[in-house]
Amino acid sequence: MIRVSLVGVRVEVPSNQPIVLLREEEGGRYLPIFIGPPEATAIVYALQGIDTPRPMTHDLVKTVLDDLSVRLAQVVITRLEAGTFFAELELERAEGTLRISSRPSDAIALAVRYEEPVPIFVEEDVLEEAGVVFEAEEDEEAIKQFREFLEQISPEDFE
Repeated sequence: MIRVSLVGVRVEVPSNQPIVLLREEEGGRYLPIFIGPPEATAIVYALQGIDTPRPMTHDLVKTVLDDLSVRLAQVVITRLEAGTFFAELELERAEGTLRISSRPSDAIALAVRYEEPVPIFVEEDVLEEAGVVFEAEEDEEAIKQFREFLEQISPEDFE
């Protein structure tokens, strides 16, 4: 498994499809995953620290896990089949470790709600198949443009 970090969420032009972008921590590969607008909004809200009047689904799941003394230990993107990514939540509880199937977008939306960073991993074969490497100059420029985009985007852009 390869540890990755969350770069952020962006909207792919011209399709207006949200993408979550992950970056390999010990290398130069990126993993873009197309996600739905509700999950994009949930991730952006958490990253920007926006509180909603009522709990969003991912907030509710976190509260339930916390109240049951279950800890989200890590998120693992496990496979890619016919263009669809699959993930698992690894949960720790008194009885032992439990793995639950999840969409990557939901797993990430839950993970970003914790104060302590929840590690995100990608299986090597998934990163080999879907990972993207940018040229060094393109890499820096792409990151700069992406950060500028994140500073200007608001959750309402995903509605």
